[in-house]
Amino acid sequence: MIELLDLLIPSINETLYMVFISTVFTVILGLPLGILLVITREDSVLPNSNIYNSLSILINITRSIPFVILMIFIIPFTRIVAGSSIGTNAAIVPLVVAAIPFFARLVEGSILEVNPGVIEAGVSMGASPLEIVLKILIPEAMPSLVLNVTVTIINIIGYSAMAGAVGGGGLGYLAIGYGYHRFQTDVMFATVIILIILVQLIQISGNKISNSIYRK
Repeated sequence: MIELLDLLIPSINETLYMVFISTVFTVILGLPLGILLVITREDSVLPNSNIYNSLSILINITRSIPFVILMIFIIPFTRIVAGSSIGTNAAIVPLVVAAIPFFARLVEGSILEVNPGVIEAGVSMGASPLEIVLKILIPEAMPSLVLNVTVTIINIIGYSAMAGAVGGGGLGYLAIGYGYHRFQTDVMFATVIILIILVQLIQISGNKISNSIYRK
């Protein structure tokens, strides 16, 4: 039992580290990207078909590449950013690259759900595009955005497990390296249980936060 804990605790910490840092960068970069997709649409506040089409195509291409292939494909970029292609810090790079377009599409969907009448009211009152984004679109879409951040975190957890399988560390590496290659079924079982618990806690927390914002 003690040996199992000695294996699990560092791996849990590595997974939480990867997921937290990746989520922060994904939200910082993916949120404005999703907003840009909305406001540059043909019928939006800053219509620009060139920007919208370019971003949309880029996002679709990135999302079409399976994560394992993407991770290998951008190894040169990962080495430039992280100084290595192996390890927890290196794994964060493909995690962010994969999660940004995924989250951006979710952000786009959330903001498109905002009542157009609210936006029209803001425009009629002379609100600038920046004011519409900051004071109307984001606040109105916040409950949905929180849920989408939750979905993204869970998605990143899944990505991190795959990253661990090819040297990224964390619970994925533990499950493959010990649970599969060394036939330690207790390690594999414990890893699966921890991932299930982690996902459930994140989903429950996201639901509660979203509901509390919605009630306000």
